[in-house]
Amino acid sequence: MRLVMYDLAGADDRHRFSPYCWRTRMACAHKGLALDAVSWRFTEKDQLPQPNTGTVPVLVDGDTVVADSWNIAAYLDQHYPQPPLFDSPAARSEALLIKYWTERTLHPFVTRMAVSDIWRALHPKDQPYFRESREKRLGATLEQVTANRAQTRVKFREALEPLRAMLAEQPFICGASPAYADYIVFSLFMWARGASRFELLEPTDPVGAWRQKLLDLYDGLADKAPPYPA
Repeated sequence: MRLVMYDLAGADDRHRFSPYCWRTRMACAHKGLALDAVSWRFTEKDQLPQPNTGTVPVLVDGDTVVADSWNIAAYLDQHYPQPPLFDSPAARSEALLIKYWTERTLHPFVTRMAVSDIWRALHPKDQPYFRESREKRLGATLEQVTANRAQTRVKFREALEPLRAMLAEQPFICGASPAYADYIVFSLFMWARGASRFELLEPTDPVGAWRQKLLDLYDGLADKAPPYPA
């Protein structure tokens, strides 16, 4: 049986850039699980299967519905244990730290660099909702938020220094091979790649080499994904 994931789409159904959905996409590929991704948009909350939180991803496995990317990862490891996303309770706890570091430190930088581009990539029916909700949250217009993104990028690159130090000693966050903690951070770069043409990294940044390894995984699953629309 193929798994089904409800996945945020832009104006073009093929354009998928949610970092949380990319975590699930990479997790399923890690386990060799076939996944059908159903396009979904911000204004289609009534189309999500129950139970859900009004956000994606939502995974459907037969009669089971699981919402939230972290819960989905735990579900996949429980029901499809090999190869594991977390090979021990300690690895799961370490991935949880990576999750919160990514979401609370790195995600805000990407928002401030790309939020106006995200708005342009959305389906027209989603654009009013996105602008209103994000401008209320950010306290400024989308264009004002991204006006200083060159300076924001400098701070973002500084925030990546712990990751660079780790990658100097091992090829992946999880060690010799990638696992869920890698997919969490990598999916942030897929969000940026799909949401904007604004390049986050210097060409010689070691994080870029790590990102390329993840792009190449699973027969180039991520690398084949459409980037920011022309």
